[in-house]
Amino acid sequence: MTIVKNVRLFPRAPDAPAVDVEITKGRFSGFSPAHDSPAAASVRGAAGSGAEVIDGAGRILLPGLGDVHAHLDSNRMGQTFRPHTADGTLHGYIINDRRNWRQGERSIADQAAYAIARIIASGGTRIRSHAQVDADCGLERFHGVKVALEAHADVLDVQIVAFPQAGIVREKGVRDLLDAALSEGADLVGGLDPLLYDRDPVSHLDTVFALADKHGKGIDVHLHEAGTAGLFSLEEIASRTRTAGMAGQVTVSHAFALDTNPEPEVARILDVLAEAGVSLTTVAPAKGALPQGLIRERRMALGLGEDGQRDYWSPYGDGDLLRRTWQLAFTNGFRLDADIEGCLDIASRGGAQVMAGARPDGSALADDARFGLGVGAPADFVLIDADTVTSAIMDCPRDREVFKAGRLIASGGELIGGPRLS
Repeated sequence: MTIVKNVRLFPRAPDAPAVDVEITKGRFSGFSPAHDSPAAASVRGAAGSGAEVIDGAGRILLPGLGDVHAHLDSNRMGQTFRPHTADGTLHGYIINDRRNWRQGERSIADQAAYAIARIIASGGTRIRSHAQVDADCGLERFHGVKVALEAHADVLDVQIVAFPQAGIVREKGVRDLLDAALSEGADLVGGLDPLLYDRDPVSHLDTVFALADKHGKGIDVHLHEAGTAGLFSLEEIASRTRTAGMAGQVTVSHAFALDTNPEPEVARILDVLAEAGVSLTTVAPAKGALPQGLIRERRMALGLGEDGQRDYWSPYGDGDLLRRTWQLAFTNGFRLDADIEGCLDIASRGGAQVMAGARPDGSALADDARFGLGVGAPADFVLIDADTVTSAIMDCPRDREVFKAGRLIASGGELIGGPRLS
């Protein structure tokens, strides 16, 4: 048993009494008022019982965060800064990455490991990463990401997406490469703008769903398509999800159409997606904020990712999931604590729901025994010194202690046993 004494639980009120937390076999097993509880008695007798005691020192205990839309094969964090050279179009970004990715100062596996260490040190306990598969790189980038994720499987929940960044139809041989990546352990098959990039939505989505069916794997489609084009693709994805009986196994990333259509149309398509069991992820973009209230009303799983980090697409990003949570609140224009705390819920429990293929059941985070801070949930959490949850997101203190299954895995901005990040 592990006992974390004297902590304040998210999302309780700032003046709520501190608690002692019991952890048994990597899961939360009890929450009791500090200093006046069975846990407190256990703390007093811990020296003789063999229990590990962690002094929370009045810090806030946040649920573990997740990057559920990463591109570990593209980031350049920790490398020499380079000027941005893409032309601003989707195809231009793709070709700019293709032209330059081999010039990185580390191998794909080593650079992915560096990014993973940063994500964990920031509070991350789960990662879903896309890995590019195309006619240029074959499976090289997929293999590098797979090696890095597998090396951290003891401190992370991990998933990898075989991702056709340059399309499926417009490049020869990509279908076979995706097939091979799924055979070699990819957890999901990806897709990209079937209408506006591949210009053949039927063939594109038929291929994605056929490969998922063949391998018994999930799906995660990048959908930058806005306006009515995006609505068309969302309806096609929902229809195929229902037909294939894949509720909970299909994710749409970005889904910019949900920010670029009239609210009645957005509400309608969200009903369609919710009925089909499709989940969503956002990366808190400057344009393309998802309607969190409408999504929450329909109990859809919504997770947060960081996308590329200082890569050939953009100079932005530092791997800090708490800072990305700030960005999610900022790009939505949130000011109320409840709304900002909702962003942290998306960055934590929401991502866990996406990766598990689970729909929210209406539980409060503090009572959620599957993905939250309830008894029975995995003891994945972050201890951070802050006045409130909102102040933690606003200030993003570097000094955080990160725990996976009750075990300390990162402290002071560094992954224990990982590469030096500062």
